[in-house]
Amino acid sequence: MKIVLQRVLEAWVAVDGRQVGRIGRGVCLLVGVEKGDTPADAAYLARKTVELRIFLDAEGKMNLDLAEAGGEVLAVSQFTLAASVRKGRRPSFDGAADPVPAAVLFDEFVRLVREAGFKVETGVFQAVMEVHIVNDGPVTFVLDSRAKE
Repeated sequence: MKIVLQRVLEAWVAVDGRQVGRIGRGVCLLVGVEKGDTPADAAYLARKTVELRIFLDAEGKMNLDLAEAGGEVLAVSQFTLAASVRKGRRPSFDGAADPVPAAVLFDEFVRLVREAGFKVETGVFQAVMEVHIVNDGPVTFVLDSRAKE
């Protein structure tokens, strides 16, 4: 699994012009599920997401995690993160998980973050979405469960 994580002042997602999820200060996550990903990948990234110290403390240093900052989460499924653009001009999506197992792992990831005590809003799986992000910093990280410590 891969996540593009952005620290945000606010973020929201809309489908067909209708807002389906909105958060204030926290993180916006673009979540991609790849073939071969397992619940262990979802658990690793859920833990990494909530424990990452990316919010500023009183001295202006990135020392606070999501809970300490009182942050919320907007998780948006994005299969294009599994694309390969190495050959040619058209992306290959061969590495993306099929929709059913991808939805299961995305939902598991969301469940684990909620279980950790966070408000989590989501987009609509497989929908065409508009994601609105007010990036704070900008601060952006790429998390990859296959590149574990």
